[in-house]
Amino acid sequence: MLCLAALLLLAGCTVTDEPPQSAKDPAPVPAPEFRLVAYDSCEELLKSVRAAAKQAVQPWGFYQGGRFLAADSAMRAAGGPQALYDKAAPAYSGTNTHEAGVDEPDIVKTDGRRIVTVLGETLRVIDAASRQATGSLHLGPGSHQLLLQGDRALVLTASWGLPATRGLVDSARMRPGMSATRVRQVDLTGVPKVTGSYEIGAELTDARMVGGVARVVVTSHPLIDFPWRDKLTDSERIAANRKLIDQAPLEKWLPAYTSEGVAGRLDCGDVSRPDRFSGTATVTVLSFDLAAGRSLGDGAPVGVLADANTVYGSGPHLYLAHDERWRGDQALGRTELYMFDVTGPRPVFAASGSVPGWLLNQYSLSEHDGVLRAATTTGQPWGGQPSSESTVYTLRRDGGQLRQLGKLGGLGKGERIYAVRFLGPTGYVVTFRQTDPLYAVDLRDPAHPRLTGELKIPGFSSYLHPLDGGRLLGVGQDATEQGRTTGLQVSLFDVGGADPRRLDQQKIPHGWSEAEQDPHAFLYWPDTRMLVVPYMAYDGGQRAGALVYRVGDDRLEKIGEVSRAELSYPRRSLVVGDTLWVVGDTVAVATPLAAPGPALARVLL
Repeated sequence: MLCLAALLLLAGCTVTDEPPQSAKDPAPVPAPEFRLVAYDSCEELLKSVRAAAKQAVQPWGFYQGGRFLAADSAMRAAGGPQALYDKAAPAYSGTNTHEAGVDEPDIVKTDGRRIVTVLGETLRVIDAASRQATGSLHLGPGSHQLLLQGDRALVLTASWGLPATRGLVDSARMRPGMSATRVRQVDLTGVPKVTGSYEIGAELTDARMVGGVARVVVTSHPLIDFPWRDKLTDSERIAANRKLIDQAPLEKWLPAYTSEGVAGRLDCGDVSRPDRFSGTATVTVLSFDLAAGRSLGDGAPVGVLADANTVYGSGPHLYLAHDERWRGDQALGRTELYMFDVTGPRPVFAASGSVPGWLLNQYSLSEHDGVLRAATTTGQPWGGQPSSESTVYTLRRDGGQLRQLGKLGGLGKGERIYAVRFLGPTGYVVTFRQTDPLYAVDLRDPAHPRLTGELKIPGFSSYLHPLDGGRLLGVGQDATEQGRTTGLQVSLFDVGGADPRRLDQQKIPHGWSEAEQDPHAFLYWPDTRMLVVPYMAYDGGQRAGALVYRVGDDRLEKIGEVSRAELSYPRRSLVVGDTLWVVGDTVAVATPLAAPGPALARVLL
């Protein structure tokens, strides 16, 4: 079922006689504190990483990214949009982001004059006024995203297994299982052309941009080959692997990069470490100022000897989070948090801390009035007797520590979180296993979060979007009372009072939307109260397109659908002036904003 919270918390399906815990209960055992420590020398860094790695190594190598990696490992699988205005462009929708003013990379961007896509291996530019393609740039293989600032695009490419350029990483080149991130600055004033290039031997984690300055987060792992020794016992294999670790020089631990053809490596002086073990990886934050119009340079790297799999940007701060379970020990059950001040040219470490449980995604974190809120799930939400429950924690910076202020626990027992959304002093959390209560939680006093309401409904929302007037939109799956999903649902909630209510619901049997997993696929256009949701459905055959709804005070009214044979995989939608664009993998379709459906133009991608 679906759960809402006023933090709100849309929480779990299991009915229980035990009330959720609040911060007024006996104080919990404090989280273990840790802080970042700088290295005095490269020798100290090398000694430290070797010692940590020898404790972490397994008979087969390191446990990284959810799988064991050795020399022959397989490659890894690959604030909402507001009306924006430019003197030279009509009103247009920006990317649907977590926080207003904090841009996120995506596969489609617009500035109202041009639409830029990075699909397949090509960057394409569409003139919004003429609705025609005006330029393209071959990007090559990899997974591409972009950020847009004025007449410049920053293209981020994640590659696996082979280098995008010659000579990257070290003289041995990249090997199967290795990752690389390529950053290219593209001039869009005429025919798109690359004006700067940077590549680093690390996997792309995520990126954020504020005021034209992009912070790109990458994660690298030790470049050590651990051959499999069939005739040895596990303890003998570990001993042999530890010898290899002791022999691995510094260049095996710190990522190498090339910038404008000049080779370099993350400097020891730019690396810090937690004062307790936090993995064998190195997470690096790179900074690129698109607004300045300069070359990319070396990215002014700042590194931490730790893992990071979630990135959240509040504006003045950048948070990196890591789920300890990814290191292979399910019993660890904590999430490490690193807070950086990004108000200057270079990120500066501000504080660190941890919370029990694991995050769903970046929407599980939110900063408000100097308080970080984190929604996590602990335990196991599967099996005959699930032990999971969810909790909302509040933390405040105290020197170099993120210290817990309060918590609200006991949410969705036997379930896990499916969606989270914080808005000011209110939050929303959805948990699910069979049915969903929607919990409303008041966070105005961060030391004492308070449960204020509850709603039980079948199904769940995977993405929550706040509206004015105490309304909330949810996109997710409908389900039976037994918890079996039946197809896509779009819900409208009233969360203005103490008890949340679902006002209306639209169902697409056997359907699914990319917006359930990637909020960038969701579009709400407040000027006309229009909601656009891409979908795919399988009910004897495949249907796909974009559903368009008018959001009223208490109902959802379908006003159109954009569906074409070539629009077999709809990915994004955006508004430019009086035109709604729906972008698929192979085509972009323009349709009237006032009456969505008929095609005004189609541009092949």
